[in-house]
Amino acid sequence: MSVKILALVGSLRSGSHNRQLAEAARTLAPGDVEIEIFDGLGDLPFYNEDIDTEADVPAPATKLRDAANAADAFLLFAPEYNGTIPAVLKNAIDWLSRPFGAGALSGKPTAVIGTAFGQYGGVWAQDETRKSAGIAGASIVDEVKLSIPGSMTRFAETHPADDPEVAEQLTAALGKLQANISA
Repeated sequence: MSVKILALVGSLRSGSHNRQLAEAARTLAPGDVEIEIFDGLGDLPFYNEDIDTEADVPAPATKLRDAANAADAFLLFAPEYNGTIPAVLKNAIDWLSRPFGAGALSGKPTAVIGTAFGQYGGVWAQDETRKSAGIAGASIVDEVKLSIPGSMTRFAETHPADDPEVAEQLTAALGKLQANISA
């Protein structure tokens, strides 16, 4: 059975290590797993119920929801900004949480991983992302935990896909997420 995982990267920065980690996940995914890295989180307006009506939904939100509805699972990449979740990732979760109780995240397996400059690899942001996505209806895969510290130095000259330890941990994380898709 082929599965589709939608990756949302919480960093818009050119050369983002979390984007590189998402690319590594796509490269390392088993043959029956397709990982689509969503581009366009930076185009989403901040969530506002006044514009979330059938007549007014912004095109970037429709694009995100369509991609999310087509996915079997989600892989969220959460860098840490000031000790918490980046606004762009939280905003995407907000758009995907609606309509309440029936949003595109509802019931779908969701894992949160990432890398950050600090010594803990962004665990606070990842915990907050799990919390937000879970409240939004996602089925959080708690056994998937991957927080890679020291991103600025660790990936200064090495792509995450070329780091054997990261590749091994990322492959294991993908396996756990995939196991929860049909569960």
